Amino acid sequence: MPKTRQEKEDIVGVVAEKFRNMKAAAFTSVSGLTMPQSDELRQKASEQNVEVFVTKKTLLGLAAKEAGLEGIDPAGFDGSILTAVSYGDEVSAAKLLKEFDKAHKDILTFVAGVLEGKGLTAEEVTALAALPSKQQLLGMLVGTLNAPVSGFVNVLAGNLRGLVTVLDAIKEQKTA
Repeated sequence: MPKTRQEKEDIVGVVAEKFRNMKAAAFTSVSGLTMPQSDELRQKASEQNVEVFVTKKTLLGLAAKEAGLEGIDPAGFDGSILTAVSYGDEVSAAKLLKEFDKAHKDILTFVAGVLEGKGLTAEEVTALAALPSKQQLLGMLVGTLNAPVSGFVNVLAGNLRGLVTVLDAIKEQKTA
């Protein structure tokens, strides 16, 4: 049964609200996605604070326009469009889709994306998916900040080890 005009307006409103609250989004062309794969993708998405949905291109375009997104024209996308919207981390939506596609033999193809309200090309979304997550970057930062302190502690410990070695050698000489 076709959707009524009111139902379509409601869908546009809901999707536009998702776009307003998101950090980033990735749009993929989908072919051959089975129901169990869809359920798996939705479960992984919910674990990473990402929402995945499929909407008609015309409604997606209206929602993007209503949300004020620049450079997004779903009418030019090929095939059925799956949208992944990330609320926590800027790279999690693209990374999730890339990992899912890798595990399931090329059923998703990036067509576009959104970061900070600006449209991204498929190549830019692929590059975004290759970036480390926010947690990984924070871990790398902590390691970088900790490195000079660790080096300083090792230098101080080296001097103490040297002193202990010299004192031990003097003790050995006096007892021999």
